[in-house]
This record gives sequence, structure tokens and C-alpha cells, in this order.
Amino acid sequence: MDILQLENKNIVVMGVANDRSIAWGIAKKLFAVGANVIFTYRQERSAKKLNLLLEKNNYKATVIQCDVNSDESIATAFTEIGEKFGTIHGIVHSVAHARAEDLHNRFLETSREGYAFAQDTSAYSLIAAAKAAHPYMTEGGAIVTMTYLGAERVLDGYNVMGVAKAALEAAMRYLAADIGQDNIRVNAISAGAVRTLAAKGVPSFNTILHKIEETAPLKRNISQDEVADMTVVMLSPLSRGVTGETIYIDSGYHIMG
Repeated sequence: MDILQLENKNIVVMGVANDRSIAWGIAKKLFAVGANVIFTYRQERSAKKLNLLLEKNNYKATVIQCDVNSDESIATAFTEIGEKFGTIHGIVHSVAHARAEDLHNRFLETSREGYAFAQDTSAYSLIAAAKAAHPYMTEGGAIVTMTYLGAERVLDGYNVMGVAKAALEAAMRYLAADIGQDNIRVNAISAGAVRTLAAKGVPSFNTILHKIEETAPLKRNISQDEVADMTVVMLSPLSRGVTGETIYIDSGYHIMG
């Protein structure tokens, strides 16, 4: 029995930067359960890396350009996906970015442009993707976005990205309330510290890793695989009664005082 019921389902994965990306870990799990994976990428260099990963692992997938800072690009990408596959059953939104200076400077020095860019890329992109995909999610489905504890607690060096993730989590809840009537669920995965390209941009990242090992109930950091496993569950009918939730995969770190 295929308990996950994701075989031949069309899942869009947004945000693979390299093989350490959480989105790539999720994609590997989706391939393993027989899903049809459709990747979106922003820049040509990302497409090259992604195609090399697919070739190296003997995966076959559709790869489509999608600039999340452009409504036109998002609409074009999801129209192409919808016309090619007919139905979209799920989306993995693993997209976030802020300017380096807004992570390294004092939060007080965040520029208007930097704030707007982080919000547009990291939070609004979820709404825009859901809107573009909605006409093709005719059989219901699930949208899962990636967040972080910095959305609700102050973490050194996370700065404007923490504010963007807070907006992302609020957007997730409002989307869940809005499109739940269409049998589309929207949830967030709050992953612990994982060595990704994005994480390298946070000045205090190594300190955070050590603190989690000392403080978390499980006394260890989490892996890409652990985040991927829960994300696949949240994309599947196993989680059909869950929407509007932030689910923590962080060895229990978030519960500690």
C-alpha cells in the first residue's frame, strides 16, 4: 500500500540552490515516492547547477525559469506547468533572500530598499506562487513553505530575514484560511539549523549550531533528510486534517526557555 499516495502527483519545488538545499533534500524524497517533480529556478546559474544534480542522480524532471520578484515571470511559469501537466497537486516554497548588508549591519540600519526586497522575495513570493498555481490545483492539494525560528525570536544576525519570515508565517495562515474551501492546505516547516547556502549568510550560524546541541531536548542538530521527510508527509494525504500550522523540525529547541 502506498501510504503517502504521491505517486504520479505533480509537485512544484521552488528554491534549489545546490545539493545542500533543503529543497533538494525534499525533491529526492519526492522522486523516491514516485512523484513528478517540477523545478523552478530564478537565474541561469541555478539552472545549470540543478541540471547537473539531476544528471548526476539520473533523475528526470521538468525545469522552468521563474523569477519570484516578477509577477509576469511567475504567471508564465505556472501557466507553462499547468498546460504541460494539467493539475498541480503540491508546491514546495523554499525561497528566501535578503541583502548581505542587512544581515551584517545593525537592524537599525536596515534600508527601505533592503526591507522591501527581503519581504518581496521571502514572503510575498508565497502569495504570488499560490495565486498563479491556484487555477491548476483543481484536485485540492498542499502548499508547504520553509520558515525559521527567527520569525518569532530574535536571533543574532538574522535581522531583516526574521521580519520577513514572520510575514511569511502570517501569509501562510491567511492563505490557509482563504483557499481551504478549495481543499488546498497551506503549512510551514520551521527547520532547525541546516548547513545550506542561505545559512552561510547568517553571521552567528556556527554559534547557533553549538547552542542547539547544548540546549535542544534531543541534544543534536537536525538533518536535511529529517526536514524532507516531514515535508513529504505534509504534502501527502496523511496530513489532510492539518492546515495553517507551523511545524518545527528542530530537535525540540523551540520549546526551551
